[in-house]
Amino acid sequence: MSAWIETVAEAQRRARRRLPKSVYSALLAGSEKGVSYDDNTAAFAELGFAPHVADLSPKRDQATTVLGQDIALPVIISPTGVQAVHPDGEVAVARAAAARGTAIGLSSFASKPLAEVVAANPNTFFQMYWMGSKDAMTRRIEYAREAGAKALIVTLDWSFSYGRDWGSPRIPERLTLKEMVRFAPEAVSRPRWLWDFVKSRSLPDLTTPNLAEPGRDAPTFFGAYGEWMQTPPPSWEDVRWLREQWDGPFLLKGVCRVDDALRAVDAGVTAISVSNHGGNNLDATPAPIRALPAIADAVGDQVELLLDGGVRRGSDVVKALALGARAVMIGRAYLWGLAAAGQQGVENVLDIISRGIDSALLGLGRSSVHELTRDDVVVPPGFTRALGTPRTPGGPGTPSAPRTSGTPRTPDAPRTSGAPSTPGTV
Repeated sequence: MSAWIETVAEAQRRARRRLPKSVYSALLAGSEKGVSYDDNTAAFAELGFAPHVADLSPKRDQATTVLGQDIALPVIISPTGVQAVHPDGEVAVARAAAARGTAIGLSSFASKPLAEVVAANPNTFFQMYWMGSKDAMTRRIEYAREAGAKALIVTLDWSFSYGRDWGSPRIPERLTLKEMVRFAPEAVSRPRWLWDFVKSRSLPDLTTPNLAEPGRDAPTFFGAYGEWMQTPPPSWEDVRWLREQWDGPFLLKGVCRVDDALRAVDAGVTAISVSNHGGNNLDATPAPIRALPAIADAVGDQVELLLDGGVRRGSDVVKALALGARAVMIGRAYLWGLAAAGQQGVENVLDIISRGIDSALLGLGRSSVHELTRDDVVVPPGFTRALGTPRTPGGPGTPSAPRTSGTPRTPDAPRTSGAPSTPGTV
């Protein structure tokens, strides 16, 4: 088998062959029926391009700036939880991102300490949830500051949906002897995955070291998860308070409504990630790429906009940038690369996406990602979802619909709620 991974889809296939069934299933995740999970990728396929054939740029520049950091391509690593897919976990991902000139978002539920990840990649952003007391959150912010995090990511989009129609994997709270015996048949059936951990003389770490209180052991993933579930959800005043505790760039992740985006701006955020938590949040939430244009029209000149969800190729990145994003965040794509080939696999996935961006820029006649506009993208009627705005076209606060290529800009009647109608997702 060739070491080179040709596409993200191939990285996923290799990850599936290499990982124990329950570990692979945990990466897929999703919620309830999987409507949002499916729509996140299907929505990108509905968008088209309007390419040129002459006067194409011989050089294409992908560099940009996100949260105060210069990056070589408009793609950053999205924070994801405990990574039992490879013994090096987030440190391998951080090294890969650094090798390709981009940043990593580290989850507070990560399996590696923040300081180790910052040492591997100085362009590290620390992600946290609204969980525990304000004193605990203040300590975590100070922890991020002392460890050298360049920005803070706060994720708020989580509704604690229970169950998946295809079933959820059994994940133990601790790797006790009993649990190892139970898991042994799965592990033995994937000898290459098992051998990686044997060579590292370690076991998958199911604790969350970045949530440890001073003088205490790191909580287990499920212990920390329980604290998160039991914390009352924040108000916008709480978001404003949290922002005041951090004196650097501040990204609010999980916005899909225009009214929430406007409130986030009022709370003083630096950036917003348009996201539905990778389809793991409230099922039937539209794909972020559908919600992006309306949010870009409302606040795109006031804060940086990122998009998180469904990105599998460089052309997806270009579509997101053309519709108003500064950059995208990837999650499952790099995890599949990590599972398939460790750090090299993550670098490979970033290369795949970078080459796809370059190819799309060439076809569109653009010399830089900053030149992309909505005229580069063909947007079918009814594609967008302007959530959290008045229904009446042209009314106050109603964003314009994105332009389809080569045609005047005409307003669509935005939907205020409801599941997307993309074929095959409901």
